Amino acid sequence: MTAELQHLAPDGSPRGDVPELEGTFLRELFVHMMRVRCTDERMLKLQRAGRIGFVGTAKGLEAAIIGSAAALQARDWLWSGLREGGAAVMRGLPLSEYVAQMYGNSHDTAKGRQMCNHFQHKASHYPSWSSVIGTQLVHGVGAAFASKLRGEDAVHAVYFGDGATSSNGFHSALNFAGVWRVPVVFVCIDNGWAISVASSQQTAARSYADKAAAYGMPGRDVDGNDVLACYQAAHEAIAAAREGGGPSLLVLKTYRMLGHSSSDDPTKYRDDDEVAAWAAKDPIDRYERYLVERGVLAGGERQAIEADLLRELDAVIHEEETVPPMPMRTLVEDVYAEVPPHLRRQFNSFIAVAERLGYARPGDGAFPL
Repeated sequence: MTAELQHLAPDGSPRGDVPELEGTFLRELFVHMMRVRCTDERMLKLQRAGRIGFVGTAKGLEAAIIGSAAALQARDWLWSGLREGGAAVMRGLPLSEYVAQMYGNSHDTAKGRQMCNHFQHKASHYPSWSSVIGTQLVHGVGAAFASKLRGEDAVHAVYFGDGATSSNGFHSALNFAGVWRVPVVFVCIDNGWAISVASSQQTAARSYADKAAAYGMPGRDVDGNDVLACYQAAHEAIAAAREGGGPSLLVLKTYRMLGHSSSDDPTKYRDDDEVAAWAAKDPIDRYERYLVERGVLAGGERQAIEADLLRELDAVIHEEETVPPMPMRTLVEDVYAEVPPHLRRQFNSFIAVAERLGYARPGDGAFPL
């Protein structure tokens, strides 16, 4: 194992051989990180106001998510855990579809059948994910094996939290990936807590990256609050996988600043001193200082970027809030080309109960039998 990769110190000063990247690209990374934070803040407020149902925020994880995903090419796949929606937007998921899925309205490409914060986008190779821990690991490996058999020049990045390393899916996925030498990069976002279980209680290993050796692949620790380190580590791992070098495991060590989700109260299991220590390592603050020093950002430009992002986001929110819900009859319309009699009878019985209790909506009338 090598030491944790880091290019930016917590104060934003460069360390070691900082990768030479174009100023435009560096600024784009910052804007995408800011969009993640702005979107999370808006979504959490909407949830608290009862306007949407659930949010899994990524505050504190912006460098890990955006930096690593920025190394993917358009032909590559991103298999998500809970908090990679901002990476999906960066890779092509329209913001309107993101917000529509949070509302579960008739613009939602999941047709309201997925819980809020469960995105998918076919055009950018971003499959829908499940709240069941670790399932996306084996799915991603299977898809990567298919890519290999087809001779496709695609890499599959599979994201998961530290808690997923305790799942059956983690062992199965890494074991098969190592045996089959598939083009996969496993990206563990070690954010300190698997809901209320600390990272230190998940394993006796020095690092999650140590686990890679058992599956015949390299593992690497990365400062997950350093966007440039995350980008470089992912870029190198993706290039190796694309060239036939097989799978690898990246562990991006960071910290979830808020609760596991909008249903969680983290004050019940962690202390304020720990949170304050990580707040001082904020990835956006760190990167901003570096960009200002380099002249890529002007002093105070962050506020202007934030204002622009919030205006864009608020316009989308106002539009999507006016969109009607998905018609209930869509529940039975996607299995058969023509809805068969037994499903019509079941749906009509459902509508009769809903009408009697006052829950039916206009346009959701019974099927003609």
